[in-house]
Amino acid sequence: MSCLIHGPSRGLGQTGGVEEDRARRIVTTLRDRGVMAHLARTGVFQTGVRVVIADGREAVWDTDGAAGLEAQVLRDGVLVGFVPQIPGSEGFDDAAVIDAIARTDYGDN
Repeated sequence: MSCLIHGPSRGLGQTGGVEEDRARRIVTTLRDRGVMAHLARTGVFQTGVRVVIADGREAVWDTDGAAGLEAQVLRDGVLVGFVPQIPGSEGFDDAAVIDAIARTDYGDN
């Protein structure tokens, strides 16, 4: 199984360097586009992108190891919504991932 930000799954004992490097590139480019993005670490080998939403919520993108791009929307650490998997996103390159995250409408509270 592969994940958009994680890359191909790997065996135990291997580091998450490639995936973390990709997540860092995505975060840097999102910041350049004015998105309040940060590296999200939810586990030893789980790296994704955290986006701060103006109303106090945050979206955590792609930290669950799924093949497609999706996000959990949290307020104070509590799940308050989600962005469903974007169809076809399992084949997205960095530019498409960045564009999808940057253009997401998180709606109102």
